[in-house]
Amino acid sequence: MNAREEILRRIDRAAPVRPAAEVEAGLARIDRRYLGQHHTGDADATVALFAERVADYRATVLEASATDVAAVVTERLAARPGVYGVPGGLPAEWTAGAPVARDPSVADLDGLAGAVTACAVAIAETGTIVLDHGPEQGPRALSLVPDFHLIVVRADQIAPDVPDALRRLDPRRPLTFVSGPSATSDIELTRVEGVHGPRVLEVLILR
Repeated sequence: MNAREEILRRIDRAAPVRPAAEVEAGLARIDRRYLGQHHTGDADATVALFAERVADYRATVLEASATDVAAVVTERLAARPGVYGVPGGLPAEWTAGAPVARDPSVADLDGLAGAVTACAVAIAETGTIVLDHGPEQGPRALSLVPDFHLIVVRADQIAPDVPDALRRLDPRRPLTFVSGPSATSDIELTRVEGVHGPRVLEVLILR
């Protein structure tokens, strides 16, 4: 037995795995009647708030109709020549005419010009986009390794606030919360972008 196996054995002994039914019952008992802050009933206002908050994070915000999405995506990708990684489940019509590689391997990610994905949910109140890495979003590495990320957000995926968004998500999925381009700062508050994710984020709202 190596050190890793010994550590995992001790963890299992200290916190044994509970039956799935017991876990589900515990989750069902959680009071989820959170207070909503932005339930105006105005879908256009929700989209506008989301666009405003996303722009505050230094992301580029675009809008397109279902018939224009391919043209807008092609135009944005043309500004950065190269091949873009897309998940296998992304609608083919969104990237028609653009140079893309479907389901690229991890080894190929660093050589991509960027990535194009959909999302699971977006949050107007915080300007946050949530990926659950389903078929239209691909593995987490696809959204983190390339320097450029274009996320297509359908208008009906935009929740007014965090409580509403959480109700739409499956907590058992691997969730990634994106609030603008990747950025951090050192002790002197010098901002550095692209350290642990895409340096450039563009968000296309699909109405």
